[in-house]
Amino acid sequence: MDKSSSQRLPPLKRNWWLKHRFFKLYMLREATVLPLVFFTLCLLAGMVALLQGAESWQGWIAFMGSPIVLLLNLLALAASLFHAATFFVLFPRVMPLRIAGHSLPDQAIVAGQWAGVVMVALLFFWLLGRSGA
Repeated sequence: MDKSSSQRLPPLKRNWWLKHRFFKLYMLREATVLPLVFFTLCLLAGMVALLQGAESWQGWIAFMGSPIVLLLNLLALAASLFHAATFFVLFPRVMPLRIAGHSLPDQAIVAGQWAGVVMVALLFFWLLGRSGA
């Protein structure tokens, strides 16, 4: 069914999403990928530097220690945590969990996900601490 030109909606302006809080948060969540791309490229550069030898590795270490890179990596961490938080809140709506015919409360699912994050972080810090001893 073709609509005549008189029935078409007017085209949206480029900034239509700025008028709605929901869409602003959606765009912010989607933008969290940008600092994560930088972080991923830094890790890839580190692997390449490691393969190229000690001098290249030391150059990468110096680069990673610069204030702007540290700031961008902190931004990547914040973006990652924001992305995780929004995902964890959405998860129970997308995939509600049922045990013995009863739905788990959304808060329990979100708390379980954050508990998993904390456990993985603690395991990581424990392993990291053991390797330095």
